[in-house]
Amino acid sequence: MTQDVTAVAQLVLHERQGRDRAWWDAMRQCYAPDSAVRISWFRGSGPEFVDQSERMSGRGDRAVHRLGPPVVDVHGERALVELPAVIEVATELDGAEVVLTSCTRLIYRAARSEGDWKIVSLDPVYERDSLTPAVPGTEIRLDLDEVGRYRKPYRFLTHVLERRGYGIGDDLYGDDRPDEVARLYQDAHDWLNLFN
Repeated sequence: MTQDVTAVAQLVLHERQGRDRAWWDAMRQCYAPDSAVRISWFRGSGPEFVDQSERMSGRGDRAVHRLGPPVVDVHGERALVELPAVIEVATELDGAEVVLTSCTRLIYRAARSEGDWKIVSLDPVYERDSLTPAVPGTEIRLDLDEVGRYRKPYRFLTHVLERRGYGIGDDLYGDDRPDEVARLYQDAHDWLNLFN
């Protein structure tokens, strides 16, 4: 059991490392072919997510993930992971250098197939975000009416990514909709214990 917990923890940490370091082949190896990823700017399979992440990086849109310790539950051939993450994006917004910070909990499901653990789904729960100048004292000009239309847990993330040409859904998991988040956790735990 301890070996499985360690293996699953390393799996999700390597997936994030691969994304941050642009190690696309290493990141791709972490996903099952039929996996599902549902994040702010992407919905599709794990392998497609890696391809789109590579394209995103090629456009100069890069993020760094500051990770907390993963909480891993293993039941037989299935595992559930909650990984706290702070996503940092250094970019430009209306002529100002800014740093977008998004606090999330990454919820991974993993399954063992032919002896190897692979990610079968990834869903973030968005908690809050902020936008600060990269150079202290620099003014950030925001249309507060526009930003106010977005959901609070990921309003600045939505604003910045939409300005960069990415479509962001209004139906993501966020702490402003606790009933939906509770259902996500219940579904994940039901999946983990399906064969109990």
